[in-house]
Amino acid sequence: MEIRLVAALATAALVVSAVALPGTGQAAPPPSGTTYTNPITDPFSDTYADPAVIRGKDGWWYLYATSDPLVTGGPFGNMHVAKSRDLASWEYVGTIFDDENKPAWAADASYFWAPDIRYVDGQYVMYYTVTDTAANPDAWDYTIGVATAPTPTGPWTDSGGPVLDPRPAPGGGYLNTIDPALFADDDGSRYLYFGGFNGGIWVTELDETGTRAVGEPTRVTVADRYEGAFVVKRDGWYYLMGSSANCCSGPVTGYSVYTGRSRSPLGPFTDHEGVGLNESRVGGTLVVAQNGNKWIGVGHHAVFSDVSGQDWMLYHGIDRDDAWLNEPGGVNRRPTLLDRLDWIDGWPVVNAGAGPSEGAQTAPVAASELGIMSADPASGHALRRITGTLTRGTDDSGDAGSIARLVPDRRHAAVVQTSPAPRDVRVETDVRLPDAEGSFTVRFGGAGPAAVSVRLDARERELVVGQGRHQVRTALPANADLTSWHVLSVEARDGVVAARLSSSGLGDVDAEVRFEPRTPLPRKAPVRLVADGAEAELDNLTVVAAHDPVTARVAEPEPGAVTFAEEFDGDLDAGWRWQHGPAAVDVADGALTWPLTGHDLVGTRNDAPVLLRDAPAGDYVLEATVRLPLGEDTVRNFQQAGLMVHAGDDDFLRLGSVAIGRTRQVEFGKELTADGAVRFGGFVSGPVADTMHLRLFHTTDPATGEHRYRSATSRDGEHWRFGATWTLPADTDPAIGIYAGGGAAPAVSAVFEDVLVRELG
Repeated sequence: MEIRLVAALATAALVVSAVALPGTGQAAPPPSGTTYTNPITDPFSDTYADPAVIRGKDGWWYLYATSDPLVTGGPFGNMHVAKSRDLASWEYVGTIFDDENKPAWAADASYFWAPDIRYVDGQYVMYYTVTDTAANPDAWDYTIGVATAPTPTGPWTDSGGPVLDPRPAPGGGYLNTIDPALFADDDGSRYLYFGGFNGGIWVTELDETGTRAVGEPTRVTVADRYEGAFVVKRDGWYYLMGSSANCCSGPVTGYSVYTGRSRSPLGPFTDHEGVGLNESRVGGTLVVAQNGNKWIGVGHHAVFSDVSGQDWMLYHGIDRDDAWLNEPGGVNRRPTLLDRLDWIDGWPVVNAGAGPSEGAQTAPVAASELGIMSADPASGHALRRITGTLTRGTDDSGDAGSIARLVPDRRHAAVVQTSPAPRDVRVETDVRLPDAEGSFTVRFGGAGPAAVSVRLDARERELVVGQGRHQVRTALPANADLTSWHVLSVEARDGVVAARLSSSGLGDVDAEVRFEPRTPLPRKAPVRLVADGAEAELDNLTVVAAHDPVTARVAEPEPGAVTFAEEFDGDLDAGWRWQHGPAAVDVADGALTWPLTGHDLVGTRNDAPVLLRDAPAGDYVLEATVRLPLGEDTVRNFQQAGLMVHAGDDDFLRLGSVAIGRTRQVEFGKELTADGAVRFGGFVSGPVADTMHLRLFHTTDPATGEHRYRSATSRDGEHWRFGATWTLPADTDPAIGIYAGGGAAPAVSAVFEDVLVRELG
């Protein structure tokens, strides 16, 4: 690694002229590219699921994945790692474990799933799922392991045992102790989130070593809904994001990501309407779902920020037309996707609500190769030394490369300075202070009285932001060791300066401060970096224009005028017809009452009555209001009722309230016939009420003629939540209608108040 002290000052995409490194005669290469196309792992793999990412201290970004075979016909790996300079072009590195360093306490038949990567106390820490332990003869006794390494590629040393013991499930088997995610908070606490559909997501505190759970875990989501947790802290809120629905149903996978937030890392987490993620009528604010392009089953994610401050989400998805590895059979192709994560009205959402991208996209600002630091003042945009000593040193963290040392002399602090930077600017660097008397400062606005300084102070053990005598400070946690590397990010935007110190730079926080200067920063001024009292060591420094955040969601479709209305105030309209019926319904007093039975269309049974009619030509909205009191908490699998789009008994879509385990959810399911098999899968959302308002927005792809159906649901008929999009082939002529069924006990009826067809607004 070269000394990567970057100065990219005009715009986030500015390419700085290459500058010779003293003593090398070599020039820094230009950026590798400014665009990418999903999937980013396509050059080296067919599948790369459950991604996790970190920026190493060597300047590379590292991407980890679960242990599925990389390519058709390949072997199951022991988790994988790839690397990139620019977050757009990736190359495969290898596996995490081999037969020699694989954890001995795991059974030979165990898989290793869902790695979570962090940097803690000067080393890389990886948490991962062990599906089968050697402690007992039982299969699938899931638990969490942890390993450490001096570099992002190893060698990895397992801790010697599980972080917490496998947890027996009531009635037999084991709870899903899977999908770990670490979160470090500013009081020094370290939390591990884990869990899945069988048991829910839980959180436990870890001991000082980070290798063993302490105390009793706390459940933070309902047992039958979420997995794949990831937690970030933003503006005083803890955001828990998790994936829902089946991850791996091939061309009918409806996997998606939701979030809730809390003022405590232990919850309770609630969505934007105040509905809890740990309730039977489960809540969750949608972050990403399939949008009708080729990507379905989008989920199990990681979140990171590029050096401009823009957040991004890595997650896997399935190409609906190429869903399986041919060998071994039954393994889904789940390559890694990358998309922008926006924060709108306090909530994260991918691409402002547009969903997973297809085609060329603007790449994150990685800035690893925009320029290098030189002590030569004639080096243009490179940093310029003002006082003190600036030297290059060897990185002793285990990564091959060099660091920069800013060394003050007896009378002066060590100062380096950029060329003029924009008012809205972001500085990020790995920093460590080997001497307890030292401090490191990022100063905006030049050297005058209006300058704003952000100081990491080892003596006082605090992070301070101030302008003159006006200062805001926060103490560092007792276990924050400033002699090991930390990520310091400082951003000036819209007249506010915000600073965050973290161990991994992945949404965790050791300290953060927000400051509003009394005197505005100048439009353009150098950024100064200052070491005082003792030397400061820097690595991977970037100074770039702060990103321009997206603050408005993409427009959602609107319903138009009613073109057909069935309000059940007399005989059914002549256009209705029964498929497998008629059901024992009663039409009276403006309602159709439909007693639920155990009949269903899922699979090959195909005996459920469905009330259908011809769909209108062109675009339209299908709508219904249905009352279905499913109660709470009890198991009533799978009572349901709602809207139906029917192209055949084995090729249909349905949207309705449904009892799944002890939860009550909305399911937008799809069944199709492919490769000689009938498959059913679904997207799930919510929350539900006894009375639900359901909509399906139908459009036709102008290029292919394919039918697209976007779901939307409401508990009051006014506030709508949009969901996933399923498709049906262009050569089908689907009928539309309503359905009810899924179980006769306990006895309950679905009551439809109306069925409407509207124009698309």
